[in-house]
Amino acid sequence: MPDVKSGDYLVFYADGAKAAATTAVTAAGGTVRSQDDRLGYLLVHAASPERLATDPAIVGVTPDLPIGSVADVPVNAPPREAGHAKEAAGDPLSGRQWDMKMMGATPTGSYAKARGSHQVLVGIIDTGVDGNHPDIAPNFNRELSRNFVTDQPTDPNGKKLDGPCEAAGCKDPADVDDDGHGTHVASTIGSPLNGIGVAGVAPDVSLVNLRAGTDSGYFFLKPTMDALAYAADVGVDVVNMSFYVDPWTYNCAANPQDSRADQLAQRGILVGMRRAVDYAHARGVTMITAIGNSGTDLGKPGKDTASPDYPLGAEKERTVDNTCLNVPAELPNVISVSAVGPSGRKAVYSDYGTEQTDIAAPGGDVFDSGTALQGESREILAAAPAKVLQAGGLIDASGNPVSGSVVRDCTGGTCSYYQYLEGTSMAAPHVTGVAAIIISRFGTPGRGGLQMDPARVEKLLYASAVQTSCPSPRVFKYGKNDVQVCDGTKAKNGFFGHGIANAAQAATLPS
Repeated sequence: MPDVKSGDYLVFYADGAKAAATTAVTAAGGTVRSQDDRLGYLLVHAASPERLATDPAIVGVTPDLPIGSVADVPVNAPPREAGHAKEAAGDPLSGRQWDMKMMGATPTGSYAKARGSHQVLVGIIDTGVDGNHPDIAPNFNRELSRNFVTDQPTDPNGKKLDGPCEAAGCKDPADVDDDGHGTHVASTIGSPLNGIGVAGVAPDVSLVNLRAGTDSGYFFLKPTMDALAYAADVGVDVVNMSFYVDPWTYNCAANPQDSRADQLAQRGILVGMRRAVDYAHARGVTMITAIGNSGTDLGKPGKDTASPDYPLGAEKERTVDNTCLNVPAELPNVISVSAVGPSGRKAVYSDYGTEQTDIAAPGGDVFDSGTALQGESREILAAAPAKVLQAGGLIDASGNPVSGSVVRDCTGGTCSYYQYLEGTSMAAPHVTGVAAIIISRFGTPGRGGLQMDPARVEKLLYASAVQTSCPSPRVFKYGKNDVQVCDGTKAKNGFFGHGIANAAQAATLPS
């Protein structure tokens, strides 16, 4: 189990058993630091997770890893301005956005019919969002954005994790992204049609940064739960979750290869995330997530060699089966997205599964030879923070790109940067953008602006998707030693789910 020097644990109690759990914690020598009645857990300081779990009132005990334990901090800045696009025209780099063309998010497609609405709040649960990026700022909601994590320079073993702190107390403002992942996701969802760079699927929505990931890209349980609960409380309509909850790729409640402490930790993640998802779903939040990038049939997993991924170097090989879940992708009420390349085939890296895949969307695939596009142009182009690119050596001191993966646009005298990336992390925000279009069309006034039953959003999302059959033959060979099998029908299968998301069809669905 990951080393927890603080000795802090998230102790999840059974329904109605808060008092009994508190008594059990005290009897075991623990101290209750705080509690969250919304999601049913106590934050406890104790010497041993095993001693805490001896009472039936306690159903999970997960280390509260030292990242994300500090309260969320708002940006001390005024709310964003509306920034509505005036003209239904493409942006300067739209010609590079094969993904938007595939989905009908074009000046003659969905942009002419429905672009979303600033009343629709889209939460990006990610590594942060660069709220000052010229192609993010017009739609960035500073007032509601929050950061739920505290960066940690090193892991418990002294290995570099997030690196030196950039802000006081290692707590970045909620308009900062030191990784770039969250900014790319936000841009795909809702970069405005503003004559700069690219445009997103829903270019008129409000983007809310709900940072739960660290600079190094870890997403631990408490900040993730905090972000979901906050989204539900303030009226966020749809959230994008392009991650899995660390440190376990697969969470197994009772894997005999795991220690008792590791079993308890994974049970805690399963219980905690189910409660957070249920809490958000009941309050009108549609949740969309990336399915994963290991090219695995999640219904038939065999080995997990990547867990636990924290602290660095703690990974071990263990056998897993379909009772072990990737979270949040395999939870009820979460829409899981697989990725396709520019030719429309499932991307080689994308996880899949008849139970797990709900819908597909463009995610990029540099190996997709069934297209005239070459190299990085087969990936997804979206906004990137300049300081992240410079720190990574992708632009020089003068701001010139030194990699083909980076594009600079200086239209109108304002320079902004964009990066080609691929992954199911890039596919999920396309679906989130379509969901935002649906909510803007069919939502009713409510908390935060508009609201809509997530079950209805999901139904219309699938109804607007382009049904896509399994390849023929179903046994698809990506490479000499990479064979993946697609099961299911055209209406619902393991590669494409209910089909490939389509913004143009969502913009014209009958009421």
